[in-house]
Amino acid sequence: MVNTLAYYSTVLSRSFSAYAAHALEQIGLSQGLLYPLFYVGRHPGCTQSELTGALGLDWGYCQRSTLRLVEDGFFLREKQGRAYRLTLSEKGIQAFDISHQVFFDWDNDMLQSLSEEERAQLLTLLAKVKEKEANTKLCTRR
Repeated sequence: MVNTLAYYSTVLSRSFSAYAAHALEQIGLSQGLLYPLFYVGRHPGCTQSELTGALGLDWGYCQRSTLRLVEDGFFLREKQGRAYRLTLSEKGIQAFDISHQVFFDWDNDMLQSLSEEERAQLLTLLAKVKEKEANTKLCTRR
């Protein structure tokens, strides 16, 4: 076993992906559509361009994902001027709530052996690592 952040993050990512796929399958949502759903849920009325930029997605992939979410009844798409505004439908709001809970449920399962203090410490340290990663990404894009 390799005792590195890369190893542990890969193992945990696979575990979460399997857990989320099973939970999301029950509501007709794939894990690939989870983050666009979250973004629109948190930014109602956003444009597809905003969604694409915020999630760092390829334009074509984002277009296909958006259309699928509209066709499957998760998104509402309303034309305003030259852009389409995206909001969650009633089905989308329910999916947002259910899929959001998947994160908390998985955390509870995975962190049950830790005390509340250890959980808080772990999440604080991971947030620091994420902040460093976000700053590194910004520097390498220039």
